[in-house]
Amino acid sequence: MNKDFSDDDLRELLPRLRRFALSLTRHENSADDLVQSCLERALSRSDRRRDDGDLRAWMFQIMYRQFLDGQRRAKRYAGLLSLFGRTEEDLAPSAEDVAMSRSALQDFSKLPAEQRALLLLVSVEGLSYQEVADAMDIPIGTVMSRLSRARKALRALNDGQANPSLRILK
Repeated sequence: MNKDFSDDDLRELLPRLRRFALSLTRHENSADDLVQSCLERALSRSDRRRDDGDLRAWMFQIMYRQFLDGQRRAKRYAGLLSLFGRTEEDLAPSAEDVAMSRSALQDFSKLPAEQRALLLLVSVEGLSYQEVADAMDIPIGTVMSRLSRARKALRALNDGQANPSLRILK
């Protein structure tokens, strides 16, 4: 029962993990931090990985849970800041970050994190519905219904634009 994985396995997954982290966090530095914490968690808990489980799905599961934990911490932190007169706007991304983002991805970024995660794992990463269900710890039927709603929401956002601009601001 070898539950270990090689450095090569992790290196091969890094671009996919980073892409998923970017879709969740929307910021490069935050995405890098999320990938690092995911790798640390995976390496420290490799004994908990199932033998028959897919390494890729397991890593996405760890990352998604790390992201959710970070979101909860950020909400608590924002609550503490509000006690001292600061607001969440103080934590918003800079104008430069907003200007550098690609307008073609604006609709996708308007979706809730859960919907972005579902769409990315199924459409981009090619995970099966069952693998996504395992990664997000939800039933497969829930994956299918939430994925349907995410696709419908994305279509509705896209239909709302008459002529989207594909220009990149530098």
